[in-house]
Amino acid sequence: MNYLRRRLSDSSFISNLPNGYMTDLQKPDPPQPPPPAPASTGQAAPPPPTSPAAERKPPPAAQPTGAGFFSSITNVVKQTAASAGLVEQTPVTAPKKFKILLIIDEPQQEWAKLFKGKKVLGDYDIKVEQAEFSELNVVSHANGTCSVAMQVLRNGSKVVRSFKPDFVLIRQHAYSMTKNEDFRNLIIGLQYAGIPSINSLDSIYNLCDKPWAFAQLISTYRSLGPEKFPLIEQTYYPNHKEMVTMPTFPVVVKIGHAHSGVGKVKVDNHSKFQDIASVVALTQTYSTSEPFVDSKYDIRIQKIGTNYKAYMRTSISGNWKSNTGSAMLEQVAMTDRYKLWVDTCSELFGGLDICAVKAIHGKDGKDYITEVVGSSMQLVGEHQAEDRQLICDMVVAKMSQVLGKTPIAALQRPTTIQPTQSSSGPARNASASRKAVQAPTPHSVGQGVSSDGQHGQPPPTRPARAVPPRRHNSKGPVQPLPAEEEPALGPESQSGPEREAAILHAAGEQRAAPDKGQSHPQLNKSQSLSNAFGLGDLPFFSTAGEEVAKAETIRNLRKSFANLFSD
Repeated sequence: MNYLRRRLSDSSFISNLPNGYMTDLQKPDPPQPPPPAPASTGQAAPPPPTSPAAERKPPPAAQPTGAGFFSSITNVVKQTAASAGLVEQTPVTAPKKFKILLIIDEPQQEWAKLFKGKKVLGDYDIKVEQAEFSELNVVSHANGTCSVAMQVLRNGSKVVRSFKPDFVLIRQHAYSMTKNEDFRNLIIGLQYAGIPSINSLDSIYNLCDKPWAFAQLISTYRSLGPEKFPLIEQTYYPNHKEMVTMPTFPVVVKIGHAHSGVGKVKVDNHSKFQDIASVVALTQTYSTSEPFVDSKYDIRIQKIGTNYKAYMRTSISGNWKSNTGSAMLEQVAMTDRYKLWVDTCSELFGGLDICAVKAIHGKDGKDYITEVVGSSMQLVGEHQAEDRQLICDMVVAKMSQVLGKTPIAALQRPTTIQPTQSSSGPARNASASRKAVQAPTPHSVGQGVSSDGQHGQPPPTRPARAVPPRRHNSKGPVQPLPAEEEPALGPESQSGPEREAAILHAAGEQRAAPDKGQSHPQLNKSQSLSNAFGLGDLPFFSTAGEEVAKAETIRNLRKSFANLFSD
């Protein structure tokens, strides 16, 4: 302690300390109080009396000096140990569990706000990743893993980040001819990895071409009839070369596929029809023609889950295309006829969770169904916010249903097992006989007395031997015993040469197993001899009365060892 006091009193040591260490020592000493003034009589005032306890009390400056020094050393040690990982730091809170929902839609609608606070499977949050088809790229593997690379803007620059979606909501057309965009390859990538989605990836791929979807409507038309399902008549041309059939004019020719085809033209006569055929030749795509219907209004019936809505759109501009120019949209009552249409179309391609049916109501008072749209349908009317909330709730329910199931295990390649080479001769037969364990024969099961002398217990089973035992016949050659008459042979029932042959046979099995790489466990000498004499399965430790039989067996084994290894 005296050394520390002398060291701390050194001014050079204090000046070399870093900032923040032992600040109490670096402070200047407090000013001492002035001595008391002398008395007026001219005599010095006597010093105040001091008690012995006050003399023994240490100076007050020494206590903060030592305490500040050791506290500084303690802080340095704690910081060093924490940085080195020797001291347990404050545990970091575990990250929240979440499921990634990929929404493919235009950026005008922010779906993340609708899914905020939603949970699936009890405690999993939903993390929304929204992008367009043009901003995505997909890499999939057959074992179910999928990596989606998305381009995002950060500080004015494009950054690509990857993630694995757990669910997909597709609200954008995957095949559009107007923008010359074909994203069916991304649909294939998601389907390749088995990512669940709304609508199903199978239905989205099938709805990419309008004629393909119309072919399914034709099957429904044939099953329900024209009264329940009034489908418009349509003719399909795979290319311009087939556009030679003269339809009944006027007709409407639609060029191209799916959403936003190349064009839709009204043709009144044959010459204009030939002109349109030349345009189709330039586009190098298919086309369809259907009779022109002088419409009074258009009908749109949509279904989101179990919610139904019907709308009527009337053209104000007077154009024969009701979707061109000004139009008036109003919601109408949902009839059973409309419900039958949309319910029937929702069963296409394995089921459509979100779909809409478009029809035309002509001035002749008839309805004509023209097409069906999937999850990429546009929301219309005054209840768009309600429709988005319905889609959100349906996605949450579908995610909980799909993700709650047991996931399919990853595919594994079958393991190829190379057969081991077996030795020829007795070792090969012995290894095969050890692997195949036969049931007890009728003769042995029927015995009433077991080998230990107890009644009512059948003898234990033993493995079959490749070389069957033989019995001597004085009238002829040696004959093998049948399997059902084979007795349990012990050391006393075998003759001398046969006993030695059995011992040599068991010893050869033991030496052949490690040399030839057999798959069965190795046997030591005592086990080989026990198997050779048929004693491997005897219950030696069952009762105390078997000690005599056990001692006799050991003596027989010793004699066999002596006969085997003696010269």
